[in-house]
Amino acid sequence: MGKNIAVIGSGSWGLALSNHMAELGNNVKVWSFTKEESDLINNEHKSSYLKDIKIQENVICSNDYKEVVENADFIFHVTPSKFSRNTFNEYKKYVGSKPVIICSKGFEDSSLSTLDKVFKDELPEVRVATLSGPSFAAEVANHMPTAILLSSEDNELLDEVSKLLSNETMRIYKSNDVIGVEVGGALKNVIAFCMGVAVGLEFGTNSQSALVTRGLAEISRLGVKMGAKSETFFGLSGLGDLILTCSSDESRNRRAGKLIAKGLSIEETRKEINATIESIDNIETAKKLAEKYEVDMPIVNAANEVLFNGLDPKEATKRLMTRELKFETE
Repeated sequence: MGKNIAVIGSGSWGLALSNHMAELGNNVKVWSFTKEESDLINNEHKSSYLKDIKIQENVICSNDYKEVVENADFIFHVTPSKFSRNTFNEYKKYVGSKPVIICSKGFEDSSLSTLDKVFKDELPEVRVATLSGPSFAAEVANHMPTAILLSSEDNELLDEVSKLLSNETMRIYKSNDVIGVEVGGALKNVIAFCMGVAVGLEFGTNSQSALVTRGLAEISRLGVKMGAKSETFFGLSGLGDLILTCSSDESRNRRAGKLIAKGLSIEETRKEINATIESIDNIETAKKLAEKYEVDMPIVNAANEVLFNGLDPKEATKRLMTRELKFETE
């Protein structure tokens, strides 16, 4: 028997997950910020974000949190990280004992918290899990085989949600390392932005390979200092997601880096991408975390200087390449 599913957020990933769960026989209600989007989904079974995908008829969209959340068995939260606390506050009174699966990737800048801590701060008794890993929405919506990592300290919840999502095109792996999964998911966006800059500057595959490798080293160093397990960063939510977002222009973060390398401003880049760019939203936060935990993150620092202090990307590259020589593991 199908479950009642609430999805908070009608962007491409929210709708890809909604369609996936609806095709598995569940009843899905999606919350959207705009009436235009909800009307498009309900009346035409289309989306402005997944233009070539037919939205299943058992996906209903509403602008009313109560209507979407109140009778749900599971809640999937899929909004930009910077809006997560405010959005959760709008519907937390309807949560009760319902599990919340966080599908957003990023940190909260004001508190430097991972998103699971934000939700527990607002509702201490909430059952929470995090879904992360290499998963472009359009590929999921087009039934291409995808493996994702689900993390929670609650093993019963891990079993429930992995069974809810799994089929022949989606395989769910489980983890108890929530911090590692969240850090990997958030910081890979920053490295993907840097990859876009490298591609925009017409650097070759030598440069790109080095960037992925050293970027992963930075992510792992910070994550371990924050309490994560180092092996998590060599799995789906670390290396897997990093490879995905660094290798394809399907990644908004990589596309944003290419535009910045061509000389566009942040505002012009946002307008061109016309969607959330988690890397730009989280680069300053990543720098603050590096300072808080006293972790050396030269790539993150360079990206911050390029974006917010006007450093030329070629000069940033020169500074990275001429840093003090050291052992690889340092």
